[in-house]
Amino acid sequence: MNRRSFLQQSALATAALTASRLQASDSRPLLGLDHFSLRATGWKAGQYIDHAASLKLDTCFISELHIFENFEDAYLKGLKEQAAKAGLKLYVGTGSVCPTSGTWKDTYGTPEEHLALTIRIAKALGSPVARCYLGNQKDRLTDGGIQKHIEETVKVIQANKSRAEAEGIKIAIENHAGDMQSHELKALIEAAGKSYVGANIDPGNAVWAMEEPMAHLETLGAMTVCSSVRDSMVWDTEEGAVVQWTAVGEGLVDFKAYATRFAELAPGVPLQVETISGFARPMLYKKNEDFWKAYPGYQETAAFKAWVEMSKKGKPIPSFKAPDGPAKKEAEIAYQKAELQRSIQWLQNKL
Repeated sequence: MNRRSFLQQSALATAALTASRLQASDSRPLLGLDHFSLRATGWKAGQYIDHAASLKLDTCFISELHIFENFEDAYLKGLKEQAAKAGLKLYVGTGSVCPTSGTWKDTYGTPEEHLALTIRIAKALGSPVARCYLGNQKDRLTDGGIQKHIEETVKVIQANKSRAEAEGIKIAIENHAGDMQSHELKALIEAAGKSYVGANIDPGNAVWAMEEPMAHLETLGAMTVCSSVRDSMVWDTEEGAVVQWTAVGEGLVDFKAYATRFAELAPGVPLQVETISGFARPMLYKKNEDFWKAYPGYQETAAFKAWVEMSKKGKPIPSFKAPDGPAKKEAEIAYQKAELQRSIQWLQNKL
């Protein structure tokens, strides 16, 4: 073999190996960190980017605006460059933009101004989405029910349609803290406009809204443009059921099946881990008639029955409370880091 032939064959072998690695990389789901997993740290955006890089992730989701030190162009440009050097894509989010929700705050102006600011920051950081949400489960019990809040949220979103479209940003609405079930969020997205609005899917919050996560994914998957994921344990009790969020792989969700279907329905969208573990939420639906005021008629549906069947497969797990005293914050940080680490390791190993 002459030198030219040797070099040609070596180049072909190297190209084949590179292509093989790229193919393997492309087949692996993108994984990311939702900063709220490590909320006890008190970090700012740059520190979350560094931590996501240390975990060898693909994305870092800064899901609240106060995590940024400021909103100046130079600062945001620096964060984008920091993420790019680490091989990370940034995602950006904020809180409620519904003026009638009990969760909305005027920290960033009117709801329309708040969402406009989030879109600007998303554009500056290269985020494909500007995530926001309506509110929480308490909004379902107010006059007019959740529908009133959905209509108000649609108005705020539509006021930012031209801005979102001009910047190439999708407005991603999360199913948040039991505020909307999947069919309600789907209807909100359709009313606002699917061309520039999508879902930030959260399987943990789905369980709080008494939906089985795989069924929830089937409804919203094709509209999903962002995610915040964790596992859930649910167990049956005399009064109803108890829900406790867990690290991925430690609850009832079949995350291998979930990730596979997620990739089919929302190709290219990352699974971004948002662990919020350690506390239990009772769902007193068996003996408390007032419970159903938030979900009128839902107890007769197949979706609720599927959720009940899921609860019968679960078992009680211990909650976590950091000990009082000077070491409390350090204990909370250690717990949150461990929950996140186990979740990431499970996903990296199993997927």
